[in-house]
Amino acid sequence: MNTDLSFFVSDLHGHVDRYEKLFARIYEERPAGVFLGGDLFPSFFMHRSSHSGEVSDFANDFLIPKFMQLMNKLGKTYPDIFLILGNDDLRADEASMQRGEDEGLWQYVHGKKSSFSDHPVYGYACVPPTPFRLKDWERFDVSRFVDINCISPDEGMLSVPVPKSEILNTTIASDLDQVAGSDDLGRAVFLFHTPPYRTHLDKAALEGKMVDHAPLDPNVGSIAVRRFIEARQPLLTLHGHVHESARLTGFWRDKIGRTHTFSAAHDGPELALVRFRLENLEASTRELL
Repeated sequence: MNTDLSFFVSDLHGHVDRYEKLFARIYEERPAGVFLGGDLFPSFFMHRSSHSGEVSDFANDFLIPKFMQLMNKLGKTYPDIFLILGNDDLRADEASMQRGEDEGLWQYVHGKKSSFSDHPVYGYACVPPTPFRLKDWERFDVSRFVDINCISPDEGMLSVPVPKSEILNTTIASDLDQVAGSDDLGRAVFLFHTPPYRTHLDKAALEGKMVDHAPLDPNVGSIAVRRFIEARQPLLTLHGHVHESARLTGFWRDKIGRTHTFSAAHDGPELALVRFRLENLEASTRELL
């Protein structure tokens, strides 16, 4: 096992070929840790089967068997795997995520604290309101303000019932306060789906676009996440969600104070694989496979 190497991927959206590339690299390079940053399933709004090879029940017919196969091949060198879901995944799929955790395949860390070596690991899947109808993983950001052209979290669809009072009174900001508590985050890794607001990681293809004569904000990340990073300064935060940002800005990484922020979102057909070592984050790389 390459004890100081970790992988980060995000937004695989059920593409079997991307998963197969990930499995192959895990087997070849034997990282100690693998982080998956959400949007793992085929798009709900297209179909619930794979884009690259039809899989009717993606979690139980593909994800769980494939990770089990990899674990059996690697034995003691099987990495610690941490994952969350994203805004294009169904909250109803949490049951499958828990089943995989029960099998020892991964740790499902949304809203939880875990550990990797001597580093605490936290996960958080929710994103600010989007134009999309599925709202399982959407929250108001710092207030009930909703950007132009976006749909409020209480007006979309859910795959599991949630009291409307909870939707209206919960924000990403309040969630993060609960997840992190008063912990010292100086050596922490945070696995997010949303990127922080106004960084290299959250630029959408909205520059110059208007709705009802009002300009759209091309920065679609979370203000709450940015403020949280500024105030708490975790060692590393991992992000996805905005596929085109690296292409538009020319950067897949940024820094907020001492905190390194990486994105593995990508708008091409390739798998974007981020390799990092927690003791030398400056040397991290991103490769398109």
